[in-house]
Amino acid sequence: MNLNWKRSSIILMSIFVVIILIIPSVIVIPFIEAGENKDLTPEQSQEPVTVEEESSPVIKVFRTNANKVEKVPLEVYVARVVASEMPAEFELEALKAQALAARTFLVKHLLHGSEDVPGGADVLDTVDHQVYKSEEELRRIWGTDFSWKMSRINQAVNETKGEIITYKGEPITAAFFSTSNGYTENSEDYWQNSIPYLRSVQSPWDKQSPKFLNQKIVPLSDVENKLGVDFDQKPVVSHLSRTESKRVEKVIIGGKSFTGREVREALGLHSSDFSIAKKDNYLIFTTRGYGHGVGMSQYGANGMALEGKNYKEIIEHYYQGAEVSDISPFLEQAVTGNGQSS
Repeated sequence: MNLNWKRSSIILMSIFVVIILIIPSVIVIPFIEAGENKDLTPEQSQEPVTVEEESSPVIKVFRTNANKVEKVPLEVYVARVVASEMPAEFELEALKAQALAARTFLVKHLLHGSEDVPGGADVLDTVDHQVYKSEEELRRIWGTDFSWKMSRINQAVNETKGEIITYKGEPITAAFFSTSNGYTENSEDYWQNSIPYLRSVQSPWDKQSPKFLNQKIVPLSDVENKLGVDFDQKPVVSHLSRTESKRVEKVIIGGKSFTGREVREALGLHSSDFSIAKKDNYLIFTTRGYGHGVGMSQYGANGMALEGKNYKEIIEHYYQGAEVSDISPFLEQAVTGNGQSS
């Protein structure tokens, strides 16, 4: 009896040791493996998203620096423009709104663009049309962040595929810029023509932009040279008036009248909403906002998205009276009518 009891005890102890030493490792190992990517962001941990290219016409982009034409499917072109024009970290709905603006600009340009583009291309890759960077360039800029950033943008493009912005049945001039001063600008207050959907609207979200406030100190001699004025015997600055959006309408500098746009462009200011102070032999320009101020504010769009607004609501706010429409009839006309894309 005692011998059998001892044998049974030894067997039971062996089984107990096996349970203690082996079973926990079987349970723990899968959880360790599953948690290896716990420090990755949701975007980084997902499979890369690619652009849906089915039946997408080819756009010919003139690469200014390389002096050559690059052919790229339309939706890939749109994605790379968004990647070049708006931070990939922005909210998805803001990226969608930017995708519509980029697609709309392209379609309108294909339909009505009149200037000759080198090499028989459809568009330039600069701010003269829309900034466009290739995959190689974006990989170099973004480094290890390329995959998740491009996937995020591709998602925005895919989810708005085939959509553009129209007003009374025609593609709009989809103007956009970085940061407002709290308001967008009426088109005729910066450009010459009054465009019904490019009206001044409130954009309070822009105050969160890192580009909202800026200061530039310019020597008086530089102001004289760049504006063609002479400060001798004349007040430096006088008679400053403002537009509905609080930007400078007219200002007299050195006895000569300028528009806010003329001063901004001549002196390289961030915005035409500026104040001027003189100190010693310098003029200090304090600006609010970044860009021309007409159309959609990118930081404003992101602020709206953060508040839960979708891309159509963003579009309708910044382009008054405009709506989201199907690209198909306009694209067919652009391709077959003008022969600009193939």
